[in-house]
Amino acid sequence: MTVPPHPDAPEPLPPQSDRTSFPAGSGANAPASFGGATPVNNGASAPAGSWPAEAVATQTISGPVGLPAGVGQGWQRLDRRMLLVHPITELIRFIPVLLASLIAGARADNPTWSLGVVAVIVGLALTRWFTTTYRITPDNVELRTGLLQRKRLSIPRNRVRSVDVEADLLHRALGLAVLSIGTGQHAERGDQFKLDALDASLVPDLRTALLAHTRGHADSGAAHADTAAPYGTQSTLTKTDTADEPSRAPVEIAHWQPDWVRYAPLSLTGFAIIAPIVGLAFQYGVAQVVFDSSAVKGVEERGAQAIALFVSALIIALIVFVSLAACARYLMTWFRLQVVDNGKTLHIRHGLFTTRQTTLDLARLRGATVNEPLLLRMARAAELEAIMTGTGARQKILPQAPRTAVDHTLAHLLDNSAALDGPGPRSEGDLPVPPPVTAPLERHGPAAHRRRYTRALGPVALVAAILIAVSLAGGHIPSWIWALLVLSIPIAVALAWDRYRGLGHAVVPAVNGNPTWLITRSGSLDRDRDCLEAPGIIGWTMRQSFWQRRAGVATVVAASAAGKKRYRVIDLPIDRAWALIEAVTPGQLSTPRTTGVEQGVPM
Repeated sequence: MTVPPHPDAPEPLPPQSDRTSFPAGSGANAPASFGGATPVNNGASAPAGSWPAEAVATQTISGPVGLPAGVGQGWQRLDRRMLLVHPITELIRFIPVLLASLIAGARADNPTWSLGVVAVIVGLALTRWFTTTYRITPDNVELRTGLLQRKRLSIPRNRVRSVDVEADLLHRALGLAVLSIGTGQHAERGDQFKLDALDASLVPDLRTALLAHTRGHADSGAAHADTAAPYGTQSTLTKTDTADEPSRAPVEIAHWQPDWVRYAPLSLTGFAIIAPIVGLAFQYGVAQVVFDSSAVKGVEERGAQAIALFVSALIIALIVFVSLAACARYLMTWFRLQVVDNGKTLHIRHGLFTTRQTTLDLARLRGATVNEPLLLRMARAAELEAIMTGTGARQKILPQAPRTAVDHTLAHLLDNSAALDGPGPRSEGDLPVPPPVTAPLERHGPAAHRRRYTRALGPVALVAAILIAVSLAGGHIPSWIWALLVLSIPIAVALAWDRYRGLGHAVVPAVNGNPTWLITRSGSLDRDRDCLEAPGIIGWTMRQSFWQRRAGVATVVAASAAGKKRYRVIDLPIDRAWALIEAVTPGQLSTPRTTGVEQGVPM
């Protein structure tokens, strides 16, 4: 179904090229003034270390957040130290080209080939400093890049959804940082708004200025809640401070612990790293060389027992290698993770060699998802993702971590008023746990239970029927295929049992100014528990397949502008489906429905 426009849905405004760019200062697509005030040039000199040397005047904003000096004073270049960064990064990027030129030069007995390639790569990298300029006006953020093909990107400042900061070892050694601006829309690599590189000392003030418009979200929160939730609930927008109120003291709601690394092998990260390497090995004949080696042939000559031991050792070595790769990637990505909540924004910082900082607007938080893959679930661990408008579908807050740590952070996110207003620091033990975290889920009944088993055992029965038909027709079926078929039956039964055990939903009614919550959970090998607030729902869809109609169940889909966009309540009895919609969004159903066709309920 097509969901109608809703106040919660952000307008699709990714960075635009100069064909559709917003003129600086035109105000056509942005407010006439930023932060409720117009720029004022007071003629003072720029404070030391607050803006690049190109800025010749100081400009301030008499709003809630002052803008750094130099805003609106014309186009500026990136930091000069990037002249050292880009040649090195480009040389690393083109290592295959350098190796090819080196081999070609050796064969031609002319080493200048490789030197010429190096000179071209370094020269192109150096031109990036001369061809890249940016400016920040009260209305827009603009970037011009390109040597032969010029490109101009422009983002209205009131459309900035996130500001990410990244710095690898080389950037950190030179005191530089890469600043990326996100609008919540997918952008191709060439259309990403990235400033590489800026003086690291300028980044905090610049990030604050770019996110200054989030202070106005709280002021409009009540009106938004009235529009988005006419049934009387209150949006989480009202949880943030207004622009006139002082900010809460920052609270650390998550902190990386070294023992979390033990959960890294329980995900598929290691296999994702190893699979391309193994594929390249097979493609370039490495595997054939191994199989033709004398060691492998010696194992083959010793019989089946030696082959079994060799395969077992190979599997164990592969598991160990994959686990080490997963742990290494976990350390490099999430080392020293810190999540800080100041009541308005969520600051996420992590990384070992390359540090990354992400700032998210809490006014756009619509809930959270607890991801529980099978192996993590068995180890009492999980991952945490935020459901937010204007960000990616999977905005990760916590990587693989103990379930107690995940619930602790989830309690802050879903009820930050209780978490932040209490006196003194809160520990995992004494933090009040909001109902969406611990709400028991309702089962979906016998029909959903039967469907879990028929869907799991159906493919097994189909394969068995095909094999029996082939066997009766005189075909030969190896015994190991029958053994695999028999072994798959208990696996399918266990999978069906676990899928039904993880299937359920709950509705947490509005209380104490908090909104109504929809909780839904499904899956077995990859299980998600989604906690979505009612004001974030912009429409409903009820779907029934042929077999669902026969079973008297339906899948209810809550549409949202945040996160995964679609949140499913699977195989719910049809008579309870309409009651669920009415409980989450009262008054949205004009008349009770009893038909089984697919229908959409707009908000």
